Amino acid sequence: MAGLDITEVVELAVLLVAVGGLSGFLAGVFGIGGGAILVPVFYECFRIAGVPLEVRMPLCIGTSLAIIIPTSLRSFRAHLARGAVDMEILRKWWLPILIGVAVGSVTARFAPEKLFKIVFVLVAWSAAARLLFAREGWKLGNDLPDGPLMKLYGFFVGLLSTLMGIGGGLFSNLLMTFYGRPIHQAVATSSALAVLISIPGALGYIYAGWPAAATYPDVAPLQLPFALGYVSLIGALLVMPTSLLTAPLGVRAAHAMSKRTLEIAFGAYLFIVGSRFVVALL
Repeated sequence: MAGLDITEVVELAVLLVAVGGLSGFLAGVFGIGGGAILVPVFYECFRIAGVPLEVRMPLCIGTSLAIIIPTSLRSFRAHLARGAVDMEILRKWWLPILIGVAVGSVTARFAPEKLFKIVFVLVAWSAAARLLFAREGWKLGNDLPDGPLMKLYGFFVGLLSTLMGIGGGLFSNLLMTFYGRPIHQAVATSSALAVLISIPGALGYIYAGWPAAATYPDVAPLQLPFALGYVSLIGALLVMPTSLLTAPLGVRAAHAMSKRTLEIAFGAYLFIVGSRFVVALL
């Protein structure tokens, strides 16, 4: 495939299996579905495999969203068992988030490749700054708002998550902590939102990437049985098993950390993965 010999193919496969374990663990720790680690790694793997630049980033994001489905379900169940999920936020956000996911999926079909990288960097670095340098006075309010503003927040959580392939945890974490919610509750609730976003998001990327196979008939990673639209089936199959095994371990680690330790870890992580795409943009 793409001129790779068997040794190179095996190396890529081993890398994806290992990254699956890391992404599952981070899904449990941060409630982000693991997409913020999967997208940069997939980007390198698909580059080596010869996927054209024009479709590489959406293929990474669509595959990430597909993998987030079982990982976030496992993470959500573990957090729910600890009573840490705010079900009231889910009730208020489910419809605006689904609308945002739909708009993001349509955007993915027509947007230039650079847009995905710019969105990823801006949001990841903004969230990293908030978490690394936060002070107690850095708040938008004492609690999340009601009415149209809350619905608008939900819409943008769905939209931006679909363009980044990260399951929504990054944005909901940021919003909830800005409104004074505990970081552990934000992480737990975000794992539930990742379930809500990843299922329609993955279906949207299958739709958005449907013409890619015909546009690039000589690129094997875009053709069946290797891919379905902008979802790499072989990538998903390699990553999913280990991510499911490690997600509950991440949940236990999150609840064992102090509030400030969890914030610093999450902020440093987001800064590093955002930096990768700054390099790509430059």
